[in-house]
Amino acid sequence: MPYWSLSASGVTGVWAEKDPLGAHLDRIQIIKGWSEDAKPRVKIFDVALSDGRVADANGLAPPVGKTVDVANASYTNDVGAPKLSAMWIDPEFNPVFPTFYYVRVLQIPTPRCAFTSPIWYKP
Repeated sequence: MPYWSLSASGVTGVWAEKDPLGAHLDRIQIIKGWSEDAKPRVKIFDVALSDGRVADANGLAPPVGKTVDVANASYTNDVGAPKLSAMWIDPEFNPVFPTFYYVRVLQIPTPRCAFTSPIWYKP
């Protein structure tokens, strides 16, 4: 389940725990949406990555390992993490644009995701 907090200084704390019976976590993402020049914009930030992975200069994270056994329709929790957390500040925040954010938590290779409600900013 993901949780997050926002301080007056704009620092966001995010943390998530895996379901006790589910797959480990791959990453926490913050999705940002805003309107600029009458066009909708969206950007995804990987804010916490499992297994010591680090995003590259373009913000792209290497994939988490794979443990899926297709023949037996099973997987192991040998990759990923049971918990992830991070502190984050929007590096591109502009108070002129109406903006929303939400947190997405991805598990290791399974099709399930957990979502929170968006937080809207209106100037």
